[in-house]
Amino acid sequence: MKTDFLSKIVAQKKQEVEAAKKRIPEKQLIQDALTLSRTRRPFMGNLERPGVNIIAEIKRASPSKGLICPKLDPAAYASDYEKGSTAALSVLTDTPYFQGSFEDFKTARAAVSLPVLRKDFLISSYQIYESLMLGADAILLIVRILSREQLRDYLSLSKELNLDALVEVHSAEEIEAANFAGAKLVGINNRNLSSFETNIENAVNMVSLLNPDQIPVAESGIRGREDIETLQQAGIHNFLIGESLVRASDPQAFLKSLIG
Repeated sequence: MKTDFLSKIVAQKKQEVEAAKKRIPEKQLIQDALTLSRTRRPFMGNLERPGVNIIAEIKRASPSKGLICPKLDPAAYASDYEKGSTAALSVLTDTPYFQGSFEDFKTARAAVSLPVLRKDFLISSYQIYESLMLGADAILLIVRILSREQLRDYLSLSKELNLDALVEVHSAEEIEAANFAGAKLVGINNRNLSSFETNIENAVNMVSLLNPDQIPVAESGIRGREDIETLQQAGIHNFLIGESLVRASDPQAFLKSLIG
């Protein structure tokens, strides 16, 4: 029997949120977030530019691959990504399964002028306010772990807080849910989050189901310029890339080769 990674991650995340609420009560977090002064960076705006736009990810590990880059320096990678002309950063903040942290996020964002996506498994509005306090310019909302009503409400809250939201889908049913919620920026994940098996044909097959005003982002499994070209032919010009960038001997040069 294959491991259902997603169920384990969500169960862990519920415990984390409850623990966080004990440290900082939700009412206090909301008050702090709403009075926070911050400089907003244009995440979605950078993905509306013509050409190849890459969201470059800072990723130490994954549930399926284990440690990918345990000694990763977030500031150095973020700087290399910026020099490689990436459109935005994605930083994992999940610790148990991806070895990420809030510290990684803050360090990476402080090192560059790029907009930064908080990559995590958000199951509570508490985490959205938390993301604002963290300094996120955008958050990830995974359709598979949210009800339609939650997704709609979290998108609405993100808009109120001036946070962009990348809404992640994997199937036709999940695209319907994203459309119901009014998602503008849609990440088509080539990875099945239950098995963590990956196939870039998923984005190729799914992108035609999006509305003309939606912005597609292909996520996972992109290993080289050939994959970029395949996805471009399907009408996708935005790409979230993590593992292949982190494993590259020269991330800056690799990014430039992907952009072409």
